[in-house]
Amino acid sequence: MNQECRLYLITPPIIDDIEAFTHALKEALDGGDVACLQIRLKSREGVSAPDDHIVEIGRRIIPIAQEKGVAVLINDRPDLAKKLKADGVHIGQEDASIQEARQILGEDAIVGVTCHDSRHLALEAGEGGADYVAFGAFYPTQTKDPKSKAEIDTLTWWQQFIELPCVAIGGITVENANPIIEAGADFIAVSSGVWNYEGGPKKAVSELNKLMHSRG
Repeated sequence: MNQECRLYLITPPIIDDIEAFTHALKEALDGGDVACLQIRLKSREGVSAPDDHIVEIGRRIIPIAQEKGVAVLINDRPDLAKKLKADGVHIGQEDASIQEARQILGEDAIVGVTCHDSRHLALEAGEGGADYVAFGAFYPTQTKDPKSKAEIDTLTWWQQFIELPCVAIGGITVENANPIIEAGADFIAVSSGVWNYEGGPKKAVSELNKLMHSRG
C-alpha cells in the first residue's frame, strides 16, 4: 500500500471546559497534518449533548480548524452542520439518510457513513452517494461501546476493489495504529489516542503523522 493516509480527529465525547479544549485543539493542529475534525459530543451510552452546547462549542472551534484547512464534520446532525457552517456531517445507520443530509447541506457537503464491520453496508453507502465510509471498531475504545468488531483485512479488501475512501475508527492510538495504516486505511480516526496521549496532543499528532508518512 502506498497511497496517502491522513489523520481524522474526533473530539472528546464530553467537553466541559471549552477554553481547555480549545487550547488542546490548537496544540493538536500544530502537530502536523490533520484532514478532518468531527465534532462528536455523545456519552459512552450514546446520549448526545444538548444542541446549545454543541452549537457553543462548534462556534468556538470550527473557525480554528477551518483556518488550518481542516474540514469539520458534525456527528449525526446535518441541521446543526448547516447552522454552524461546518463542511459536512458524519451519519450512523440509525441517523438521517445520505439523501436527507444532502437535502439539508447541499451536494458539495461532505457526507460520511458509519458501516461498522459490514462490506455490504459500505457498498450501499457508496452507491447512495457517501463521500467516505467508516469501518470499526478495530480496537476497544474509551469513547463508546462499539456495536461491532471490524477485521483489519476489510481495509485491504476495500482498498483493492473500491475507490471510495475508507476511514478506520475505534480505539486507534500511536501504539496500535501501524497495522491499520499498513492495511490500507485512507484515514485513521483518533479521539482519546490524541487527547489523552501522555506526551500531549501535539506530540500524538506528530507521531501519527510519522507513521502515516512511513507507509510505502
